[in-house]
Amino acid sequence: MNRRIFASVAAAALVAFAVPAMVPALAAAPAPAPDFVLDSNTGKPIKLSGYKGKVVMINFWATWCPPCLEEMPAMERLYRQHKDAGFTLLAVSVDADASKVTPFLTSHKLTFPVGLDPKMDLANTYSVRALPSSFIVDREGNLAALAIGPRHWDGNAAHSLVEGMAR
Repeated sequence: MNRRIFASVAAAALVAFAVPAMVPALAAAPAPAPDFVLDSNTGKPIKLSGYKGKVVMINFWATWCPPCLEEMPAMERLYRQHKDAGFTLLAVSVDADASKVTPFLTSHKLTFPVGLDPKMDLANTYSVRALPSSFIVDREGNLAALAIGPRHWDGNAAHSLVEGMAR
């Protein structure tokens, strides 16, 4: 229970002070994040429920999206710093031409897992209306927060949120 309270306070602090337009997805009863299975750029399927017990950031993006490119380096740093401490980042490309994704990842030295959603089926399930859009899923698999637009994911507030939720 203390972990959930800390995570809620950390999420609220992030929303209130550090990440404009970050909206808590905390309701009276936690809402489970819709599970999914996506093909990945490596050919291995990505399944959200396979990450239960970890804090997961699901980031919807595209190679043609300048604000997405803007936040990618910070997301990579956040991922590298916390990937061994109960956090993962699942980037979901909505590029219609999936063949552009791997060269983009390679040229920008991005190492986090990337799922492919060329028909935007998952994006529609999550009601994505702008890119980038990021959803934070807690260790129990519930939606905890939403950020629309680019963010400084390697700032103190983001690190505190991940550290607090991963405890």
